[in-house]
Amino acid sequence: MKLNFQLSLQDVLRQLPRFWEFSGEKILSIEKTFDTSKGAPVFTEAGKYVTRGWTEWTQGFQFGSAILQFDATGDQEFLEIGRKNTVQKMAPHLTHVGVHDHGFNNVSTYGNLLRLIHEGKIDGSDWEKEFYKLALKVTGAVQATRWTKTPSGGFIYSFNGPHSLFVDTIRSCRALVVSHQLGHVLQGENDVKISLIQRAIQHLLSTVRYSIYYGKGRDSYDISGRTAHEIIFNTNDGNYRCPNSQQGYTGFSTWTRGLAWAICGLGETLEILDQIPESDYASLISKQDLLSELTEAAKATAAFYLANTPTDGIPYWDTGAPNLYRLGDYLNRPADPFNEFEPVDSSAACIAAQGFIRIGNWLNQGKPGSGDTYVQAGIQLANVLFSEPYLSIKETHQGLILHSIYHQPNGWDYVPEKGKVAHGESSMWGDYHARELAILLQKMGNQEPYYTYLNCVKK
Repeated sequence: MKLNFQLSLQDVLRQLPRFWEFSGEKILSIEKTFDTSKGAPVFTEAGKYVTRGWTEWTQGFQFGSAILQFDATGDQEFLEIGRKNTVQKMAPHLTHVGVHDHGFNNVSTYGNLLRLIHEGKIDGSDWEKEFYKLALKVTGAVQATRWTKTPSGGFIYSFNGPHSLFVDTIRSCRALVVSHQLGHVLQGENDVKISLIQRAIQHLLSTVRYSIYYGKGRDSYDISGRTAHEIIFNTNDGNYRCPNSQQGYTGFSTWTRGLAWAICGLGETLEILDQIPESDYASLISKQDLLSELTEAAKATAAFYLANTPTDGIPYWDTGAPNLYRLGDYLNRPADPFNEFEPVDSSAACIAAQGFIRIGNWLNQGKPGSGDTYVQAGIQLANVLFSEPYLSIKETHQGLILHSIYHQPNGWDYVPEKGKVAHGESSMWGDYHARELAILLQKMGNQEPYYTYLNCVKK
């Protein structure tokens, strides 16, 4: 990625009115036409959102998007869409024991609504606030039950089963953090009280120690900053076995959306740790050592992204994708979503962008200027994503950010043009995270209260 420090936050802010106008049109179109009784919207095919049975992890992004739209514009119609659907349709996601995605579905909905009440943007009765709090307490505890012990701690296992640690779950840990901060615990057999923050910290540590590489010779593919989508453990003794991948090319290449989840999850964790008493997790690790490990991981993954992404910051779907060589010197020019060989994944850029900004802002608090490179990377990514050919401007297309990829190995993504790769489509997670990115930048530019997920817990 090529950084241009002449581009400013103000340049991106000028794009936001247009961005939110298109965003609102897409939300209303989905609300009017999509039948949620058949499942959640996942990605678009020929411009229309469709469901895709695998796991239910995207409905919170649908309704959370409406809540973010209200936050950005003040349009009450979107608040009602988000609030009504959260209350009426999100309850099954609170007690869904089969997924690792509670931080996606429920913090994006119940969490955003409670945040808006605390920030004074909406009125909420005591009962409404308690309803959202109860939902957030429950979701964190349910998420924490998916637990595999390892010799050094443990992790929240993926929908694949107890052997499987997914890198993306680093961001779903926020469900546990919110639940803990609301005063909740998980109770097990014999009424044993299980600390949710300690499980979250243990999962974070498992992720940075196993899913992220540091160039220290773990295996023949140990390149600093690269990530493995999945890590496999022996469930009999909890020992590490090997890297693997579900949505990437292999366990020995880097699926770029997994890399983006790591960057985003690390950034938002670093900036909220000061709000959590060290005594709540000191039996596991000191705050200083925890910050040291998370910072090393954040810098390594950010550096890998910058070094392995085309000049405009939009990555191809996997850094080891088998036909990338046919694109020639692809890292020294902007990404080409219309090429014949390998698809790009704009959703990875949407996710990584706010991670870069959060990492940079956090570093700048400790040492002014030390995080400027990361903030600039996030601003530039936003600038690219909020304009064509990535911003979706056609009224007939329900997606907001084009050229997103879901599952290249399974061949699920829509290919609109013979001889070309999958392109021109959107995803719920890409669209939602583009809106989160826009909210973050808008609040920074307007000097409003800084946007973090933990704002849903009143200080």
